[in-house]
Amino acid sequence: MSADWWRRLRAYVSPPPLADKPWRLALAASPIAQRLDTARQHELRRLVGVFLARKRLHALAGAELTEGTCAAIAIQACLPVLRPGPGALRGWRDILIYPGEFKVKRSHHDDRNGVVTESDDVLIGEAWEHGPLVLSLADVQLDLAQPWDGYNVVVHEIAHKLDMLDGPPDGVPPLPPSISRRQWIVAFQRAFDLLSNDVARGRDTLIDPYAAESPDEFFAVVSELHWSQPGVLQRADATVARLLEAYYGVSPAPG
Repeated sequence: MSADWWRRLRAYVSPPPLADKPWRLALAASPIAQRLDTARQHELRRLVGVFLARKRLHALAGAELTEGTCAAIAIQACLPVLRPGPGALRGWRDILIYPGEFKVKRSHHDDRNGVVTESDDVLIGEAWEHGPLVLSLADVQLDLAQPWDGYNVVVHEIAHKLDMLDGPPDGVPPLPPSISRRQWIVAFQRAFDLLSNDVARGRDTLIDPYAAESPDEFFAVVSELHWSQPGVLQRADATVARLLEAYYGVSPAPG
C-alpha cells in the first residue's frame, strides 16, 4: 500500500476542516453560525469540510456558484447535523442549485376512478428520498440575509434528509438513546393535530400553516423555527421545542 494511497484514503474517511479563506467567507455570511460558541464553530467547520469533500454541488439554469457560496450552503446544511454528526449526511451525494424557484412535474393517480392528473409545482427546495437535494439559490441567499425570520430552506430540506435516514419521511428521524421515541411520536403527533385543526378552522397560528401538510413537513418546518425563531417555537409548543433542543442542541438564535 503506497503512502499516497493511504493519504487519499485518510482524507476521504476524515476530510480536513474547511480551509481558512472559504471558512471566513462562509462564517461572515452566516449570522446563525457566528452566534455558535467556539466549540460548536470548530465542529461546524469540521463538518463543512466533510460535506464539501463528499457532496457535489451542481449549478443549473444559469445559477452561479462561487467558493464562498458553496461554503455558505454547506454551513446551513451542517447546522442540523452538529449533534447527530457526519454519519447523518450519508445516503446521498448531489445538490442541484437553481437560480430561483423551480418547477417539478407531479403525477397523481386517483384510486377511485383510475384517472391520472399531472401538474407543475413551483418549489424553492426539495429533498429526494434516494436522490439529491434541490435548492433555490435566491432563497438560500435570502435566508442568510434574514436569518431570524423563521425560514431556512436548507435547514428544512436537511431535516427531510435526516427524517429519511430510516425510511420514508414520517416526522421521526433516527433518535439518540437520550430521546424517547415514544415521547417524540406522542408530542409531535399532538402538536401536528392541534396545528391541523387550527389551520382547518382558519385560525392564526405561530407555526407556518404549511406544517399542517403532513407530519414530515411539520418536523421540517419546526426545525426551521428551532434555528431561526426558537422563542416562537417555545410559545407554540414547549414540548416540541424541548425535544428539538435535545436533538439539535441549543439554538444560537436570539430568544
